[in-house]
Formats: sequence, C-alpha cells, structure tokens
Amino acid sequence: MKIGILSRNPSLYSTRRLVEAGRDRGHEVRVIDALRCYMDINARTSAIHYKGENLTGYDAIVPRIGASVTFYGTAVLRQFEMMGVYPLNESVAISRSRDKLRSMQLLSRKGIDMPRTGFANKPGDIPDLISMIGQPPLVLKLLEGTQGIGVVLAETSKAAESVLQAFMGLKANIMVQEFIKEAGGADIRCFVIGDRVIAAMKRQAPEGEFRSNLHRGGSASLVRITPEERAIAVKAARTMGLNVAGVDLLRSARGPLIMEVNSSPGLEGVETATGKDVAGAIIRFIEKNAHARVNKSRTRGKG
Repeated sequence: MKIGILSRNPSLYSTRRLVEAGRDRGHEVRVIDALRCYMDINARTSAIHYKGENLTGYDAIVPRIGASVTFYGTAVLRQFEMMGVYPLNESVAISRSRDKLRSMQLLSRKGIDMPRTGFANKPGDIPDLISMIGQPPLVLKLLEGTQGIGVVLAETSKAAESVLQAFMGLKANIMVQEFIKEAGGADIRCFVIGDRVIAAMKRQAPEGEFRSNLHRGGSASLVRITPEERAIAVKAARTMGLNVAGVDLLRSARGPLIMEVNSSPGLEGVETATGKDVAGAIIRFIEKNAHARVNKSRTRGKG
C-alpha cells in the first residue's frame, strides 16, 4: 500500500513511529506537510500538488494535523477524500472533535457523562453561569487552547468572574467546568482504535498542579481500566466519528467523566507507559479498512 502521513515535522516521535511501522509491514510511506500542499478543485477531477508534484496513487492518508493548522489541514484531507483516498480519521470528524464546545454538546446528546459545563457570551450572565455550574473551585478553559494551555483553576466565584470578564473583554471564547476534586490531579488517556481500547495510561499532574498533560510536566503510568471506562471511551470516539482517538476521562464519585476526545493523540507517552506497539496497531487497522473504503464517520450529517 501507498500511505501518506500528513505531518509538518517528520522527526516527531508519533510521525517517526508510524513511518517505521508502515515500512516494517512492507508499505510505501511518505510524510507530507499539509501546508505545502495546494489543491486543484473542479467539477471534473480533483488533485493535490506538493512542491510541484501531483500526488497520486495513495491508498490511505494518516492525518497528524496540529490544532493551529486545523482549517487548512482538514481542507487538504478533504481533498484526499474527494480523490478516493481512505482517511484514517475523516476531516469532518477532526473538525468536530477540535471544537471543544461542539464536542461537549454532541457527547451530551448521546448521554455520555462529563464534568458539568457552561458557556456564555455576555459579562452580565457570568454570576448566573457560575451558580449554574456549582461551587468553586471551577475550571475555566479557552476553547482554542491545547495541551493544557489556556486552562485556569479559579478557587473562588469572585476569581472565576474576574477571569471570565477579562477573557470576554478580549473576545476570547471560554467555557466553565466543575472541578472534579476526587480525581486527584489525574486523568486516564484511553487510546481507541476502531471499536476497541488498545492501550490506556494514567497521567498524574505534578505537585501543586491540577493539569495532568505530559507537556505540563505530568507523569504517565500503565493503568487497568474498568469495563465501564472502556465502553464510554469507545462510545465517545464513535460519537465524534473517529477511527483513532485519545479519549481523556476522569474518575469521579459518579463514575467516569469524559474530558476530551483527541483526534491526533500522541504515541510516545502511551507506548512508553504501556509497552504496546500502538503505531503497528494503527497500520494494521488501515490494512483492514483502506481497500474497502470503509466509512467510519458514524455521525455524518448529525453535527
């Protein structure tokens, strides 16, 4: 098979592992920078050019699109889809999951539990919004933030009001979530491929920090998840329409709560913590589904 990996940096761990896994299984694998692609869009034929070359003959495309280039990256991926190339994750599913508010609304519609979440547009609505979510501390999240950036823990209602007013003054979109104290600064990343959780790790925030992201100094370790956690992770990925997803959940007194569904989960942390060949599992999934052009976007047209 001829497999393209949409990635801006061939030296990134996840990109390198996917290239290695694909070549180890006898495939032709090439890393393609989405921002260097340009498209010929017309009613007769669709094409993508890359540094002067017409990209043809690809069987599958693996999107590793950074959050900062979501718009252009998904446009390139959509063009590959129009050309009949099998996408590991579809462009519509990636766009859906990247919109934090939209993804929370979709999960809510499917009855998937999450930290109680609020969103408002006007400063005058802030006091009622805060009382609606519950007692502080409260977690405030920029909708455009990634890897824990733009996430603030407000210890009091007054602090939450001040932060929300400041961000609204800057025309930034920010949502409010309840703080799950019993999680103890830890979350669980479930790595979903197809209809299975193939690996899971616990991410623990460092002392004095509530964000467990590995980029923020958190640590990762192997964890055994419950059947309930396994089922809710798969359901969350399916709701987004993602074939491959990193589903982050919190353990709470009322059961597992979905925090985020990531369409381009990193491989380094989970492979190191679990010792599993996640990259190889992704390539095997592509082998099974690419030629059949299996459409896994189960929520197409529904959000």
